Amino acid sequence: MPQTSLPDLIAAVRSGQALISFPTDTVPALASRPDAAGLIYAAKQRSESKPLILMGASAADLWDYVQGDATELSLWQQVAAQYWPGALTLVLPASPRLPSALNPSDPTTVGLRVPNHPVARQILAQSQPLATTSVNRSGQPALLDFDQINQQFPEVLTLSTAALAQLKRSVEGSVAGSDYTSGSGQPSTVAKWTAQGWQILRQGQIRL
Repeated sequence: MPQTSLPDLIAAVRSGQALISFPTDTVPALASRPDAAGLIYAAKQRSESKPLILMGASAADLWDYVQGDATELSLWQQVAAQYWPGALTLVLPASPRLPSALNPSDPTTVGLRVPNHPVARQILAQSQPLATTSVNRSGQPALLDFDQINQQFPEVLTLSTAALAQLKRSVEGSVAGSDYTSGSGQPSTVAKWTAQGWQILRQGQIRL
C-alpha cells in the first residue's frame, strides 16, 4: 500500500506528479497540486465539467485566487470568518492566478474551503493550497476508510499509521474527542456568489 511519511507525502504532492489523500472534517480528500488537477480527473474518471475545490490551511491562503470589488471581498471575508474552518465551500469569481486545470469548463469561478480538521490543515500549511475532491470513482459513494482508499486507488499516497500518529500527537488538543482520521461523512455545503447573493448549490452540514 502506498503509505508514506509526512515529508514524503508533502514532497510528492508539491512535485505535481502525485495524488495524495488525507482526512478532513467531512470525507477524506483526494488532492493534487492545483495545476496538476488533471491527475484527479483521470483517477476518478470524472467529467471536466465538474469543478474541484481549492482547499487551504487558512482563509489568508485562498484570497489571492479570487477577485471582486471591496464590498464583495468584505462580505466574503465576513462569511469565511464565521464558518471557516468548517464544512462550507464558497464558489467565488476566480482571479487570473487560478490554474484553469482546477475548473476546466469554467475557469472564471473557484470553490474554496478551509477544513475544520487539524491534520488536514497541518498538511495544507506545508503543501500550500491543493485541488481537492472526495475519493471515489465518478458516480460512486465517497470512500471513508483509508484501507479502502489504498485498495481502490493504489496510486494515491496516504500517511502511514506511524506518520498519522506522530501528526496526531503534534496537534493533540486541537479538536477535543477527535480521532483525527474520520470526518462526518457528509459533504460540505456549497454556496455560489451571484449578482442576487448566495445560491446554494449543495446543502450539507452548514446552513447559511
